[in-house]
Amino acid sequence: MKKTQYSKLKLGAAPLVLSVALVSAPAFAQDAAEEGAATGGEIVVTGTLIRNPNLEQSTPVNVTTADTIELKQSNTAEEVLRELPGVVANIGSAVNNGNGGASYVDLRGLGSIRNIVLLNGNRVAPSDVNGRVDLNNIPLALIERVDALTGAAVTTYGADAITGVVNFITKRDFAGLEVTASQQLTEQGDGNVFRIDATIGANFDDGRGNAVLSLGYQQADPVYQGARPFADNTLDSYSNTFFGSGTSVPSRFSGTRPIDPLTGQPSIDPTVANGGVRQVNAAGQAVGTFATYNFNPFNVFQVPFERFNIYGQANYEVSDAIEVYTRGMFSKQTVSTIIAPSGSFGGTVTINLNNPFLPAALRNQFCAFNTSTVAGTYTPRFTPAECTAAAAATGRTDAAYREVTATLNRRTPEVGPRISDYQTTFFDYRVGARGGITDTIDWNIEGAYGESENIQTIKNYTLQSRFRQAALANNTTTCQTDTNGCVPVNLFGPEGSITPAAAAFLSADSSTTNRTSLAQARAIISGDVGITSPGAVQPIGFALGGEYRKYRAQQAADLLAQTPGELGGAGGAAPPIDGQYDVYEAYAEIVAPLIEDKPFFESLTLEAGIRYSDYSIKGAGGYNTTTWKAGGSWEPGAGLKIRGNYSRAVRAPNIGELFTPQSVGLTNLGLDPCAGAAPTTNANLRAVCLAQGAPAGTIGSITNPTAAQANITTGGNLNLQPETADTWTLGVVFQPDFLPRFNMSIDYYNIKIDDVLGTPLPGDIISACFDGLSASSATNPACTSIRRNPLTGGLDGDPAITPGLFGTTNNQGRLFTDGIDLLMNYNADLGFASLDWAFVGNWTHSSKFKANAADPDSLNRECVGYYSVNCSFTGSLQPEFQFSNRLTFGFDTVDVSLLWRWIDGMEFEPAQIVADGGSANSVDPLFRKIKAHSYFDLTTRFNVSENLVFTATVQNLLDKQPPILGNTIGSTTYNSGNTYPSTYDALGRRYAVSVKLKF
Repeated sequence: MKKTQYSKLKLGAAPLVLSVALVSAPAFAQDAAEEGAATGGEIVVTGTLIRNPNLEQSTPVNVTTADTIELKQSNTAEEVLRELPGVVANIGSAVNNGNGGASYVDLRGLGSIRNIVLLNGNRVAPSDVNGRVDLNNIPLALIERVDALTGAAVTTYGADAITGVVNFITKRDFAGLEVTASQQLTEQGDGNVFRIDATIGANFDDGRGNAVLSLGYQQADPVYQGARPFADNTLDSYSNTFFGSGTSVPSRFSGTRPIDPLTGQPSIDPTVANGGVRQVNAAGQAVGTFATYNFNPFNVFQVPFERFNIYGQANYEVSDAIEVYTRGMFSKQTVSTIIAPSGSFGGTVTINLNNPFLPAALRNQFCAFNTSTVAGTYTPRFTPAECTAAAAATGRTDAAYREVTATLNRRTPEVGPRISDYQTTFFDYRVGARGGITDTIDWNIEGAYGESENIQTIKNYTLQSRFRQAALANNTTTCQTDTNGCVPVNLFGPEGSITPAAAAFLSADSSTTNRTSLAQARAIISGDVGITSPGAVQPIGFALGGEYRKYRAQQAADLLAQTPGELGGAGGAAPPIDGQYDVYEAYAEIVAPLIEDKPFFESLTLEAGIRYSDYSIKGAGGYNTTTWKAGGSWEPGAGLKIRGNYSRAVRAPNIGELFTPQSVGLTNLGLDPCAGAAPTTNANLRAVCLAQGAPAGTIGSITNPTAAQANITTGGNLNLQPETADTWTLGVVFQPDFLPRFNMSIDYYNIKIDDVLGTPLPGDIISACFDGLSASSATNPACTSIRRNPLTGGLDGDPAITPGLFGTTNNQGRLFTDGIDLLMNYNADLGFASLDWAFVGNWTHSSKFKANAADPDSLNRECVGYYSVNCSFTGSLQPEFQFSNRLTFGFDTVDVSLLWRWIDGMEFEPAQIVADGGSANSVDPLFRKIKAHSYFDLTTRFNVSENLVFTATVQNLLDKQPPILGNTIGSTTYNSGNTYPSTYDALGRRYAVSVKLKF
């Protein structure tokens, strides 16, 4: 049977990596088994016959093989990528408060929205309104390797690929039956992970076709922070003392300060911390000894997870020149997050002064609260006589009846912990045909459609409206309004004072549904033009293609989830979102060998590409963009190759950035400039705090945001334009003849993004207003856009009345990063054993974000090697240097492998120390540095027989404890349990075993 060039190419592991595989890397792994022995230059990665594409292209690619995944005993795709140098940890199994039921990857620390996750070189349906692919849907059992391509790949793959792509390549032409079962457990006996996968495949019709089906199940148990001594108590990063949450039990009530009867001025009560914030003691007296709430024990370091997945693929040669192929994937998974009990998180309540539960001492303090909003004028709510009469009022119609309104912070352990179950149902189907037009030119036409539905069901959340209703009590059994079975609630007693009946009335379940879909079609012609450069042997290769994609995303929530501040501690409302856009694209790529087999020019190759995109956005018109790339490689000889690539890239705004309505959520802010006594001594600061909505009576008693979480107003913008990026890489590949089993690549990358689609960081919002205060600052829009709690003057509390910081999406920012990747591989026959060595290292020189590129005074924030609430703007921490180093010794039937992962030391962001008001006011000195961390994993793999493999792994062999930094030093998403569990191992030593049967 005659083999066309197409027929040869389709034998590869990645037949759908069209633009890269057919053009940039024409020898990309397709004939490894046939060519390896003949060429003598085949680069083998961790024992496979797959050549490393990092050594074939002008852009660097980092490869993780199935063997590496097996030795590590990774259970999800996110775990595979999290430990890869150059990848910054993002949402995954180690994120609890902030996990929306999916896992993402962040290349280069520039955000999970700036890279694309591919399967066999093709897009799959996204799983959120921001267009990101959920890594939990990737069928890990069938993965042959994972390629992480650095640098812009927008010309090849379209928008979103500014920092590169992660391409999961499945096994091709799998035949036989493979069943793998694994179990993982921590040394403390928790965190059990069970996984089983079964894959069956067969060739048919004399090898013209192949079909594969893979089924999988996985279940993971939670690891509670309370089960680890270093995380059992919530530490304040600023004071290095137990801190906890101000939403505690018994209740705290906030308002303005009471009037001193002797001076007629607002009282600074020495028994009441922060002046106007009172917490009820056991006797019902409101005093100032705060009992904050230790929320850490309820939170988890490993989220519970359950998944069922199915993956199938098939291909069939209809003739020598035509092949049809298809693949489908289905996944149903549940991720659960568990956090401390709900309650009223600074929501407002109105309390009748004849409330049967209200202690007399607290009633008198409520009556004495100052209500004036005019500086220098102080008026108590009610006179002592009015207060006494109100206590004896018979009802609302009584002339003596009085009410007071205050903010309420009351935790409800009587209801139980807050649980969010995120159930995701996902499918994606692709079908296509490909073949040869001539012996050197091929065609490919394919279409795909996928959907994802994520349903969040939250349990044990209290409702602020129910608190308000139940606080107005006629007596201990009836509420003033009793149309829905209201049960009066005792807000003034200790834990347990809320009865089961009252707890049931206060709480309700709620749900939010996110649906996304992607329809796409693509046609490509590729091959060579039959023309050869005068100095070369290989002809010029090309690819021409057109593509259509249509995205749609919707978010629909019930009334409870849509109402700001209604669900106690939900972090913000879930507004309705309904958006869609489609894009038509045309693109071309070329690879031209210019010189071959000449002195000092074993090869000189030029690469180039261009893509035109036309976007149409529902309800907002559209725009078009053009991206391009140019690169090349030069092999002067002696095993040396020099390569480089430059690209002009764009990223179009996603549906979330375009269509999300403005809503109030949470951000992280440890210190509020208006908190404490500072506004009483600084007239300009006082004027700004008042201009932001702080009542005059709160000046001097404003508190820092509870648990370092401030309100922020965010939202999308239909007027957004694409962000633009200039990226380039320059590197060297070395495969010396004198050391034929060794290869090395070192590559420099440089990525600059202008017109960044994003929101300013909390530190940037605060700095824009409070740095360099003057008499005119009170009218500065950067100041007046911040809106405070009208009762407490703070930046936290009821989102229905406290917009907080203002940070809607804009095009004003700039991002930049650069660094160096170093990869080395070596294998040798030692006689008694084989040796395989693989080293992957990354040095990040810079990672900067400037919130307002046009403002010369805007801080160009550097975050490499630093941590703070601001240096988590895209993901977790970005160390300056990190590496993974694996040594594997292969004996007759046993492999022993040691993995050493090293994370460079880090320190607290210096710019944040300045913003805090200097070293004396900033975080505790013990929390300002993190020493370098090393982790070791030891794996032993027993090849019991030809059909049976047993693998045992000890992860975190030395039981290295994570650095202790407190709970208020970074973003809530990544700074949890007094550490950063996505970057550092918080689970401790773990044992994993697996058994694989092959037939």
